[in-house]
Amino acid sequence: MRFIFLGVQGAGKGTQSKALATLLNIPHISTGDLLRLAKENETPLGLKAKEYMDKGELVPDALVLAMVRERLSQEDAQLGWILDGFPRNLYQVGALDGLLVGMDQPTYDRVIYLEVPDNIVSPRLLERAKKEKNRTDDNPEVISKRLQIYHEETAPLIDLYKKRKLLVSVNGNQLLEAVTADVQKAATYDDAL
Repeated sequence: MRFIFLGVQGAGKGTQSKALATLLNIPHISTGDLLRLAKENETPLGLKAKEYMDKGELVPDALVLAMVRERLSQEDAQLGWILDGFPRNLYQVGALDGLLVGMDQPTYDRVIYLEVPDNIVSPRLLERAKKEKNRTDDNPEVISKRLQIYHEETAPLIDLYKKRKLLVSVNGNQLLEAVTADVQKAATYDDAL
């Protein structure tokens, strides 16, 4: 089983994709975690990524793709995986599709989209930033900019995956347990599409 999780920051992608990965006993692959781990371990890719991250710049698509390729080639990812935070734009969709063909891996089974309105997500992100003491995300202007980037770059993926008949939308604006139940249903039932 192979899944991609889509949704705006603060929609609950990390929480829900980790829970599903545990349930299905497949790896949860977060590009943010991959970047941080590679940077901490000072791997060749991590050292390259560190140059961008330290300047506050986005890590180039090619470098992120190389990290995803490295992770998907590991033994525990051969029977399935969940991608959280990748792809983020149309270029990355094409790159991922090409990568899977090149690795002779099956494509993903489903794209699970956690729908949460911006006016619900903004307070969540502010609260999360305060808990994590992340001052860079601790203001409405930064959150507004992140939402704008999401709508410009990532939201078009929703229509693309709908056309491919891979997208399953889940209401992320309900109690955590209800979201988890809906995600599990979306992931495990063929008629969810």
